[in-house]
Amino acid sequence: MTRTLLIVEDEPRLQSLLEDYARHAGYQTHSCATLSQARLVLASGTADLVLLDVMLPDGSGLDLCREIRSQGSLPVIIISARVDELDRLLGLELGADDYICKPFSPREVMARVKAVLRRHEPQEQGNDNAFDLVEESLSCRFRGKTLQLTPVEYALLALLARRPGHIRSREQIMDAVYPDHRVVSDRTVDSHVRKLRQKLADTWPEWRFIDSVYGAGYRFELAAIQDAQ
Repeated sequence: MTRTLLIVEDEPRLQSLLEDYARHAGYQTHSCATLSQARLVLASGTADLVLLDVMLPDGSGLDLCREIRSQGSLPVIIISARVDELDRLLGLELGADDYICKPFSPREVMARVKAVLRRHEPQEQGNDNAFDLVEESLSCRFRGKTLQLTPVEYALLALLARRPGHIRSREQIMDAVYPDHRVVSDRTVDSHVRKLRQKLADTWPEWRFIDSVYGAGYRFELAAIQDAQ
């Protein structure tokens, strides 16, 4: 089935570039430069994913993201020209599936689109790629193997895996891992993530589970290593 991307971008050059790469990747496209035009396309129900710029002539793409999320689970990838806006996005908990900062690589955008659409595909029962967390035993199961975790590792992985693709800031991770609100540093969080990544890689060397997002935090992104390259 051919998927349709709604590209909401008011810079003609970037809009055309994204259209070209999307079509080359096998997607159909609708493109518009304003929120009002985007709402008309969304009302038709033809979009499978939205590439949404933040700064638009008739308002903020964040408002449209909020509207989309309040109405359902249509995938949204936000595009922003300001790196520091990521903190704002994270704080608002808008529920976007991914964030991309300008300037960007169109190929990377298409790779992100593919990953997000794959996450939204219905999971069939008995799927070998189902990732399960077992709280009673503080373990995770994947592709026939079970990995035992420490309480801190389990809390960290559970937070990230609860919403695949959603970026969790270091502060959010601290709150989940240390509910007693003890004072820890960013380096402590990074150390926990590094150790957890290593344990996952040792058990499933052909798979990647946790991505770093520069300046923002971490997210759970289950992908075969060859797909990530």
